[in-house]
Amino acid sequence: MALIVQKFGGSSVGDATKIKHVARRVIETQKAGNQVVVVVSAMGDTTDDLIDLAQSVAQDPYAAPREMDMLLTSGERISMALLAIAINAQGAKSRSFTGSQAGIMTSSKHGDARIAEVSPVRIKEALDAGDIAIVAGFQGFNKDSKDITTLGRGGSDTTAVALAAALDADVCEIYSDVDGVYTADPRMIPAAKKLDAIDIESMLELAAAGAKILHIRAVEYARRHNVDLRVRSTFSTDPGTIVYSSQPEGVKMEEAVVSGVAADKGQAKITVIGIPDLPGKAAELFKVVAEADANIDMIVQNTPTGSDVTDRVSDISFTLPLGDLGRVAGALDAAKTTIGYRELEQDADIGKLSIVGAGMRTHSGVSATLFSALAKAGINIEMISTSEIRISVITSSKQLDDAARAVHTAFGLDSDIEAVVYAGTGR
Repeated sequence: MALIVQKFGGSSVGDATKIKHVARRVIETQKAGNQVVVVVSAMGDTTDDLIDLAQSVAQDPYAAPREMDMLLTSGERISMALLAIAINAQGAKSRSFTGSQAGIMTSSKHGDARIAEVSPVRIKEALDAGDIAIVAGFQGFNKDSKDITTLGRGGSDTTAVALAAALDADVCEIYSDVDGVYTADPRMIPAAKKLDAIDIESMLELAAAGAKILHIRAVEYARRHNVDLRVRSTFSTDPGTIVYSSQPEGVKMEEAVVSGVAADKGQAKITVIGIPDLPGKAAELFKVVAEADANIDMIVQNTPTGSDVTDRVSDISFTLPLGDLGRVAGALDAAKTTIGYRELEQDADIGKLSIVGAGMRTHSGVSATLFSALAKAGINIEMISTSEIRISVITSSKQLDDAARAVHTAFGLDSDIEAVVYAGTGR
């Protein structure tokens, strides 16, 4: 008997018909001889609707982060209860659990808590009794404050992987509205190919680069705890894509030169102009950014200019999530005198294009193919960053789609069969 953790996103449980469909799929999995734990997100746009509701009663509802967590966790509780009711109505036995009832202990930070411990005692009891366990994703409980917490956007993926690790599950299945992991977002590039398998390192790079099929924290957790993932669609029987956490015995995985192309329009750029070219100034700059609670992606520093060592200055550009732009720019503006820079420029109209592939370690010519494709498409490059298995470039957001299609074709990733997006609203 295998133990399978299944996670269904918001588009999979968006209405009563879809919930009954998910219930049938879950029951089929159990009838095949498996123990089943299901993690669910809030229905459809419920989380966004709850945020809108909070903003209708307070100008800044996040000024009360504890209460926002209490509000937002209600969305997943609705989903879990409805799915359990649907499963019971179809003749199987199920029990629903909140994150705290499932034993998910977290840090105390409201809105973006980290999982500290998972003790799924009640989940094991339900499984031992032959029940299907339904767990509300995205939420947990802090032992010290005794408060409910949320894990941030995409937290249901992380909930599922954490439970799979704690239960020593055979696999963690992530269900969405596409048939698996593709070489690019099929909404942007319909000719994208579905991958049968991908290694966890490449999947992590794709998630970090902006691919939305799996949340980066979930992939990191899976890598750390050796959890195999399977990405598949709620709305088809396609076996999906297996994400191997380690090299499986007896399976030789060919390392693709380029596994996929990711495009991210949720980025912004800040350029700090005329910062003194002195030891410690970069540290001062990024300390301000860190205190503003922003994650930095790319950093580029220009060659210093100036005739004398004492008056030499340089420019530093860096990218960050678009939602952090205003907060970070405000913090840097307040620290202008301390840091001593001359001017600050902001750019919210950028996009990040990345190519990822484990085979980059051993194949030459990848950079040449990438930049040749961008040049032929008339794409201007503003910044470049690399890792062992990834190359990312920053360009104008208006050119990002064209850039992604050109690069996808240049690396021979196009398929003759158009990808199917079943629900069309993402997860």
